Amino acid sequence: MNPKLNYAFTRRSIRAYRDKEVGDDLIRDILEAAMAAPSAVAKDPWDFVVVRSAEMRAKIAECLPNGKMLARAPVGIVVCGDLQRAHDGQLSYLLQDCSAAIENLLLAVNSLGLGACWLGVHPREERMVHIRACLNVPEHVIPVAAIAIGWPGEAQLPRTRYRDEAVHREAW
Repeated sequence: MNPKLNYAFTRRSIRAYRDKEVGDDLIRDILEAAMAAPSAVAKDPWDFVVVRSAEMRAKIAECLPNGKMLARAPVGIVVCGDLQRAHDGQLSYLLQDCSAAIENLLLAVNSLGLGACWLGVHPREERMVHIRACLNVPEHVIPVAAIAIGWPGEAQLPRTRYRDEAVHREAW
């Protein structure tokens, strides 16, 4: 692994957090990095709901079978996409744009010494309905993912999942 790329190799899903607040200044930095992501025709269809309330994080986590750590994280961010702002109103562009923003967010979290875990919401209808109701998200806005964020309470080793057999040159 090239050490210049450690920011990527050390980005891991963190599911345990210390009981320490994440300041508003860090959340702003994280969201600035997220919104620096590319998007189709620069439509930037993303919106972010910052959830600090323990009660609300626990309520959101109820619909996420693998996301119980969200209730224990100091902060959660729900990443949503506005279909009316997506390029050509296309769901595929919205999902690509939001995914790029999420990856920027995760790399920023890691670079700042925090930990995070990406929790899938879309395309699970029951999850989208639940989160829409919890957060009063408009119908044309799609909850794509929830991100648990906090100071790591666990350590993960850097890694790559590179596989030569997944690389094709010139043609399949």
